[in-house]
Amino acid sequence: MTTVRLNSADPVSFDTDALVVGFVSGPQGPRSSIEAVDSAFETALATVAFTGKAGELAKIPTFGAITAPLLVAVGLGDSADQEGLRRAAGAAVRSLAGTARAALALPATSAEEAEAVTLGGLLGAYDYSRYRTNGERKAPVAELDVLTSAGGSAERASIVADSVALVRDLVNTPPSDLWPAKFAEIAEQEGGKAGLSVEVLDEKQLKEGGYGGIVGVGQGSANPPRLVRLSYTHPEAAKTLAFVGKGITFDSGGLSLKPSSAMDWMKSDMGGAGAVFGALVAIARLGLKVNAVGYLCLAENLPSGTATRPSDVLTSYSGKTVEVLDTDAEGRLVLMDGIARAAEDDPDLIVDVATLTGAQIVALGWRTAGVMSNDDAVREHVVEVANSVGEGAWGMPLPEELRKGLDSPIADIANLQPERWGSMLAAGIFLKEFVPEGRRWAHIDMAGPAFNKGEPHGYTPKGGTGAITRTLIGLAERAATGLNK
Repeated sequence: MTTVRLNSADPVSFDTDALVVGFVSGPQGPRSSIEAVDSAFETALATVAFTGKAGELAKIPTFGAITAPLLVAVGLGDSADQEGLRRAAGAAVRSLAGTARAALALPATSAEEAEAVTLGGLLGAYDYSRYRTNGERKAPVAELDVLTSAGGSAERASIVADSVALVRDLVNTPPSDLWPAKFAEIAEQEGGKAGLSVEVLDEKQLKEGGYGGIVGVGQGSANPPRLVRLSYTHPEAAKTLAFVGKGITFDSGGLSLKPSSAMDWMKSDMGGAGAVFGALVAIARLGLKVNAVGYLCLAENLPSGTATRPSDVLTSYSGKTVEVLDTDAEGRLVLMDGIARAAEDDPDLIVDVATLTGAQIVALGWRTAGVMSNDDAVREHVVEVANSVGEGAWGMPLPEELRKGLDSPIADIANLQPERWGSMLAAGIFLKEFVPEGRRWAHIDMAGPAFNKGEPHGYTPKGGTGAITRTLIGLAERAATGLNK
């Protein structure tokens, strides 16, 4: 756990193990906002060919030129907005793993920029070493000082970073240690600590309650499904938000078995439920003036003699029947129940979050989520909030002509269209069928952004990213202040 402080001390004389300074690139070479650093290290930075481009790092021994024994120069590009500051801080702190104390002297001239630096540093300090026994992984920076005269507080950044770290931990946990009932237990414990009300439905209650999608997906596993309802209320709230998360703790594809190359990272298929959980914890800790409910639709999708078969028909919580053509299109089956149940809370907006389709990765890549909605203004609002907090998102349509591909000859709807084309959009159209008329709803497909299979970048580690947690928190903050759609 990294301790963070905001400090107005002079960076040049500040006593720390490493001083991180941000440099912008320019025709005269890289320049920081600290004249003494520029003059002392211009030659050294030129020697290592440091240019100040965004994300570039250089570590320079200071030999007494400043109090800190190590200077970490981090590039900001031509300039740096809040996301640029977050990424620079995160990249620098990641590079300092094993350092006891570090200070961030990035150009934060406002309280918002100071918070961005703080959050980026804390997100960059994340480390998941639960299963390492050989000591190869260095501990994250223990103490972090953000050097700024802009004022502000580190509290919000710390709360948000804690929630993102919670989600990352859950996504990184092997499925042998995170099955539906275990996830529900963690939600009860951590949710209770944050002041959330928590209700858990077990497999018997789900069956009796008519949650045919969640039951159908989970019936092939020895670890039965769960539905967790988290709720937070504020006496001055004027709006209610409902978040619904896909929580497949491991997705083998069921009887429509995935190839092994597509299965090794399917522990991340609960990332949507993780984001909803993390966001609800942060909303409660921040004391936002909004009512928020979260549904974690938890199941393990495995093949067995009791598993749902292709061509089976499930009856959803809404009463609509679904022909299952592919058991690997299971996320929409648990979400259809969660969405219908969330509507009963009479929310002003329902947002579901899911690692739903490989087609999202094909269309938008690994870092940009697709956002769909039954309301254009809502879709653009969600996209704007996501991008404002540094989580890439892009608005996508729900073309009416794709609905016909979901027709079933024996049920109300099929869970898959026969054509591959537009399958991310078709999944959104499927979910829209379970949103009651007149209810505003948005769907976020984050199959790629939830798990980083590549190298770390900025404040994003390898593995679980905690994606969309900050977007949901941002939506709640907008609703709390009346800046919502």
